[in-house]
Amino acid sequence: MTEIDFILKSYNTDIKGGSVKWESPSNIALVKYWGKKENQIPENPSISFTLTDCKTITEVTFSKKESNNFSFDIYFEGEKNEAFKPKIQTFFERIEVYMPFLKDYHFKIETSNTFPHSSGIASSASGMSAIALCLLSIEQKLSYTSNRGDLSYFDKKASFLARLGSGSACRSINGELVVWGKNKSTESSDLYGVKFDGKVHENFSNYQDTILLVDKGEKQVSSTIGHKLMYGHPFAKERFSQAHNNLEKLKTILASGDIKAFVKVVESEALTLHAMMMTSMPYFILMKPNTLQIINKIWEYRAENNSNVCFTLDAGANVHMLYPENEKENILEFIKNELVIYCQNGHYICDQIGLGANQIGF
Repeated sequence: MTEIDFILKSYNTDIKGGSVKWESPSNIALVKYWGKKENQIPENPSISFTLTDCKTITEVTFSKKESNNFSFDIYFEGEKNEAFKPKIQTFFERIEVYMPFLKDYHFKIETSNTFPHSSGIASSASGMSAIALCLLSIEQKLSYTSNRGDLSYFDKKASFLARLGSGSACRSINGELVVWGKNKSTESSDLYGVKFDGKVHENFSNYQDTILLVDKGEKQVSSTIGHKLMYGHPFAKERFSQAHNNLEKLKTILASGDIKAFVKVVESEALTLHAMMMTSMPYFILMKPNTLQIINKIWEYRAENNSNVCFTLDAGANVHMLYPENEKENILEFIKNELVIYCQNGHYICDQIGLGANQIGF
């Protein structure tokens, strides 16, 4: 599908208002996306696990108005939040061509997270995807077109819109594994996320993700700025090529069930992501001392116990521990005994692979 396919051609102007509510999960990339072109197009493909419990819950109430401008209020965790308005304004400007009704209504956006905001758990992914899903449900209420009952179209447009709010948000619509970015080894698109089309061995069923919250504060450098620093980066070309190769490797690994090989690719990708940050200009480090302590503890534990646990990182200090479900009891004991001391206020979140977003209100 192309951008033109997502333009709403006509809609019912008589509907006065209503409300919709969605919950949308975060996701954790296995092959990382870092660097983007114009219009939120990725420089390299990525693949991610969709999570279950780390999610954003968003309700959008809309009411008819007369003025020809964007009108919206945002409430985060029950409090009116002006800081989020510029990002939503930019989002509305980007998607207006696809949703021409946006200036016809005032929108009250009420949102909350089940996890700390802006701490490297992809809150923008869950947040922007939840808003995109709400707006698309509103579009369906207004639309005359035959696409209203087409779930495939709905998912693709939701992912397409979410991408224009936050690149990684396009991977939060579906689960369990989602690919974003054109590549030769999987079905894919630069415009929206696509459910992974390859075989997945039972070794990766119900895979666990325990997130160790090393730092729950705002990141020193936003992901938006970090992506821009890939322009002119001395290692950018090799990094983009590496991502294509690692995605091809991972497709084979997921089919074979080779968890040892999975660990190598996933940890290498995490470290490469942060290496790009440390070698950009200006350079920056988002890992904290406790991030490194945890990584080394994981390596020691894996070697001593013949475990399949591994780590990955988003653009932040927190550590995602990925492991098979049959190791859950032992890993949680390991966390309580040896890793919780490195977590801010002893906090960590237990999660697992999920199936994507859900509508919870009409």
